[in-house]
Amino acid sequence: MVAPQQLQILNQLFDMEKKMEKLEGSRSLARNMRRIKGLYEEMGLTIHNPLNETYSETRTDCEATITGISAENLVIKEVIKPIITENIDGLPHIVQKAVVIVEGS
Repeated sequence: MVAPQQLQILNQLFDMEKKMEKLEGSRSLARNMRRIKGLYEEMGLTIHNPLNETYSETRTDCEATITGISAENLVIKEVIKPIITENIDGLPHIVQKAVVIVEGS
């Protein structure tokens, strides 16, 4: 079972990664972030950023807000919280659904 504090830490790591993408010279920080994420992966927890993936209402790993004119050909345009899975007996189990903003084309 994943502790709520672990989810909070993983969400903070995700937010920090998003912010670092906008900064120049953050390579050394990115390396440290990968190491921390790697340690969580060794514990069986994985962060997945579904940015730019297609979205449909049958998707069970995301909670979405739909924006734009069209509700067809939906694509995830912003990720507020990532998908977090826990590997149990070799199978991934969703412990946190992504919170996303999708837009149609």
